[in-house]
Amino acid sequence: MDLGPPPRRATAEPVVAMINVVFLLLCFFMMTATLVRPSPFEVAPPVSGAAEAPETPVLEAPLNVAADGRLAWNGLEGDAALAALAEARAGAGPGAEPLEIRADAGLEGAKLAALVARLRELGVDTARLALKLAR
Repeated sequence: MDLGPPPRRATAEPVVAMINVVFLLLCFFMMTATLVRPSPFEVAPPVSGAAEAPETPVLEAPLNVAADGRLAWNGLEGDAALAALAEARAGAGPGAEPLEIRADAGLEGAKLAALVARLRELGVDTARLALKLAR
């Protein structure tokens, strides 16, 4: 007759707890993540001479400008993008977030200046040109 301690059964409890933690973390990151639409065309921003990026956050979708002048904003292209942008910013006052412009480095300066003037007519008070930091 064996009067020693009974053999211990292996429990799966520590593994289940770890799976629960991983699942909760996955749910947390999925809920807090911000999904960004990919740019409809490749944009290579110009290089900046600054050492570090500005701290001002931009919460709105950027206006993408290709080297040939094509425009895209929030999934729309061309004049439809500008019309939707104007409609979205119609209620924004002078303290609105700046519009981020992601222009290709090959875009001519005259085209960019014309675009900024057109944005001003549409009610965009402040805009910021996205640049690649020099390394």
